[in-house]
Amino acid sequence: MSPHADATSVLTAWRPPSPEQEALRQAYLGFLAAREDACLRSCEPGHLTASALVLDATGERTLLTLHPRVGRWLQLGGHCEESDGTLAGAALREAEEESGIRGLRVEPTPIHLDVHPITCSLGLPTRHFDVRFLVRAPVGARPTRSAESVDLQWWPLDAMPSNVDDLHPLVEAALARLR
Repeated sequence: MSPHADATSVLTAWRPPSPEQEALRQAYLGFLAAREDACLRSCEPGHLTASALVLDATGERTLLTLHPRVGRWLQLGGHCEESDGTLAGAALREAEEESGIRGLRVEPTPIHLDVHPITCSLGLPTRHFDVRFLVRAPVGARPTRSAESVDLQWWPLDAMPSNVDDLHPLVEAALARLR
């Protein structure tokens, strides 16, 4: 399966928890219907990305990366590759690459959607249509910072750094899924 076909299938089946997330789901599906290249970073108007909110085995801490270009703490994730069969697989691949942790487990159903403007690898202003997944780390997981990060740390969900305001809806969605 291609990321495009998977994204269409997964987002068609997903039932978001709020009217705002439903509106984004509909927008993503419209974008996917209009653009066969919607999952490729070469799609200049924007492209789907896959990210992972990595929680430790207790579900009390999340692994965040200090992104070098953005200068803020973010969840792990990035662009889909042509070799990715699914969006959840792309989120898992990115989480493994950026954390160095093996044995991560991804839930196949998205927990949150977010569209944000960015200048990414094309060097042009574009948008990321981010599909966000919950990923669980094994007991005792120790991350190793990759070259894609300035820093990589576990943060208690109730004491995250101050510059992650836009991650709070993602964390709330993850906690709702765990209940």
